[in-house]
Amino acid sequence: MPILEILDYAGVAVFAATGALSASRKQLDIIGYLFLASVTGIGGGTMRDVVLGATPVFWVTNPNYLLVCVTVAVALFFTAHLFDSRYRVLVWLDAVGLSAYSVMGAAKGFAATGSATVALVTGMLTATFGGVLRDILAGEPSVLLRPEVYVTAALIGAGAFVLATIAGLPLTAASTLGVISAFAVRGGALKFGWTLPTGKALPGRDPDDVM
Repeated sequence: MPILEILDYAGVAVFAATGALSASRKQLDIIGYLFLASVTGIGGGTMRDVVLGATPVFWVTNPNYLLVCVTVAVALFFTAHLFDSRYRVLVWLDAVGLSAYSVMGAAKGFAATGSATVALVTGMLTATFGGVLRDILAGEPSVLLRPEVYVTAALIGAGAFVLATIAGLPLTAASTLGVISAFAVRGGALKFGWTLPTGKALPGRDPDDVM
């Protein structure tokens, strides 16, 4: 399989696993597992294809991606309870999925438009949108609101891939560099609590206090 196709399936499978783990944390039934795994697994790629006008979107033209989500969901329905800390597994799997999908999204954006700027945006969207949907649907605090670096890791992975591609590196080398860069940043953020400087604005007031 070509490297980008491997990253595509890997991203779908890993993000589907995080969706299934969220379903496990909420003690949902098998339909809840299937739904969260599928939405999380294909959500980022769907947003990418819609933005690029690549319709029908990838999982419509190739239903194997949905089968991957279903397989992962069923497997974790029977095994998720075996993990000591499902949330720890979830955030680390999310880091893996983010790393793979930041490169896949950037590659599709760059191939479709030839624009490095568009590639950075599609890389970030592909890598983060599924996780955002997962957290909203599962009622979990959004990964975007956690203090550790998240979107920035996707940006760095996509950027490393685009720069390597422009520099003329082979696709496999550029993809590997992008994945490693994104995972190093996101993994370091999880391990060491890396954050970006925050704004100094005053906290928002209760709406009733200003009406």
